[in-house]
Amino acid sequence: MEKKKNELAVVQNFNMMTISGDLAEAIAEEMDGLGPIPFDRVKIPSGGGLVFEVPGEDEGNPETAGELVGAILYHHPVNAYWIEKFSGGNEPPDCFSMDGKQGVLRETGEIINCADCPHNKFGSGGLGKSCKNVHRVYILREDNPIPIILSLPPTSLKYMRDYIGKQILLKGMRCYDAVTKITLRKEKNAAGIAYSRAVFTFVGKLPEEQRAAAAKMADMIKQSDKNLEDADYSAAPPAGRQASDGAGFMNVPDGIDEDLPFA
Repeated sequence: MEKKKNELAVVQNFNMMTISGDLAEAIAEEMDGLGPIPFDRVKIPSGGGLVFEVPGEDEGNPETAGELVGAILYHHPVNAYWIEKFSGGNEPPDCFSMDGKQGVLRETGEIINCADCPHNKFGSGGLGKSCKNVHRVYILREDNPIPIILSLPPTSLKYMRDYIGKQILLKGMRCYDAVTKITLRKEKNAAGIAYSRAVFTFVGKLPEEQRAAAAKMADMIKQSDKNLEDADYSAAPPAGRQASDGAGFMNVPDGIDEDLPFA
């Protein structure tokens, strides 16, 4: 049967594994008292590099990949603020937000409205912000039931917004309905500093059965991600110049350069 014009191609050979059945039972039993299986985190390189750093079986020797292919299960902004200058380690921030909207002060538990917080305003950290803003993306790759986390710096966010808006939502899908390929492109800011930004490409639509399984995985991620203790603080960039547009994406205002490269 011929594919109708404008009909989306279905990816038939994507071997998607999810946490269900015997695997879910085994994880619940073996990990009892140990906490959830941690998600591996992928880093975008500094200096305009074109390969991702992906954790491998040997903790001390990460692998590299020129592309990440899989279903985007979930994504959301993350804000983090340190009273003392962030040193690039894994020390907990003094204020942390898992949705980019409300932060929690670590010392008192007070809830802070991110939109009104002076540390989340341009100029609070020199020309940029004192609060670090990134966007966390959960990707379920082939042959692996545990998603990876990609933390996007603000320079990549408008490209993710365009991709999701035009290639996903306007075609009647959610992110977890499709297979997406993410690669890197070298760019330079106004100061001539090279950096890497993400490129998103639509590969195809998942079969109906896999879309249903991916939707369930997405819901699991949303629930488990409420645990602030699993945050990777080292993924936060230096004082960036990013702002929220109110729709879950952070954009760089026109005429303002980025503090690059990002950590």
